[in-house]
Amino acid sequence: MPETQNPSTVSQSLFHTAVRVLITLIIAVLVVGFIYENISETRERRFHPMPGQLLDIGGYKMHIYCTGQGSPTVILDAGLGDSFLSWQKVQPEIAKFTRVCSYDRAGLGYSDSSPHPRTSRVFVDELHRLLEHAAIVGPVILVGHSMGGFDIRLYASLYRHEVGGEVAGMVLVDSSHPDQQRRLPPAINDLDSTWLREQEFFEFTMPFGVPRLLGFCGNDDAIRAVDCNFHSARESVAELKAISESAAQTAATGSLGDMPLIVLSHDPDTPQPDLPEDLVKPTNDVWQQMQQELTHLSTTGKQVIAKNSGHYIQLDRPDIAIEAVRNIVDQARQTQPAPAPKR
Repeated sequence: MPETQNPSTVSQSLFHTAVRVLITLIIAVLVVGFIYENISETRERRFHPMPGQLLDIGGYKMHIYCTGQGSPTVILDAGLGDSFLSWQKVQPEIAKFTRVCSYDRAGLGYSDSSPHPRTSRVFVDELHRLLEHAAIVGPVILVGHSMGGFDIRLYASLYRHEVGGEVAGMVLVDSSHPDQQRRLPPAINDLDSTWLREQEFFEFTMPFGVPRLLGFCGNDDAIRAVDCNFHSARESVAELKAISESAAQTAATGSLGDMPLIVLSHDPDTPQPDLPEDLVKPTNDVWQQMQQELTHLSTTGKQVIAKNSGHYIQLDRPDIAIEAVRNIVDQARQTQPAPAPKR
């Protein structure tokens, strides 16, 4: 009589075969996704080469892009997870009346990743070294958007009066406030947790091209060349996780004295599709109060509401951001000592 197999043995064999096939398919998909992502990144960067320069600041390189001529030099510091491209609408116009530099924090855009914690205190040290290696000396005007407001306040606290590096003025562009996590409606923290999970999804799936395939990288090749990559996704997560520490570091800074300061704030009447309707008014009320408080950092502080603008004032109303920078530049020039006469 022919030998028959035990049905349970057959089932186990089929199960193991199916598992091996499934694992093989998953690995194949991941490999294909990895190749697709790397080819896409290489292609985009070939057709959209990096402007500016990469400078070694101590074992890793950071990207800085300077245009225009004149003094003081304007330094543009982007918000959490944002690259130098967030200033693309204002930098060309500022360059018409003075020198202006945007840059990528380590781990973002064209900059290498950093081995150090991703807090504002570290960002300030890295920016300081970057400006030294770029031979940028004071006076400088600091412009910070959102979390970049933490960075420039810390920078001014540490380096305001450094020889050759004086900070002559500041523009806060809808800047973060050190107390915002405590004072904004508790539901906002829940939204931040959701955003963090989304960013972690991008971090873990970016190497395999998933965000790109799902359309999260957008349709602009130039923007994808800068922002759609693994290290930028990882940096965004690290910055978000460290935001409480960065806020505490900023809260410890003191007054700006009489430093020229303009605080640009978004229009509270502009629709905010990223917020549930019941959170819009309480969030805006607290945000505007904190924005007003930021003007008190300097005895000369002034607030400007950017009508018809959301959080990204430099993109929604670049004209207002440009005018604020011009105002601070003009004030700084009035106080600059006259050049020594040539003999």
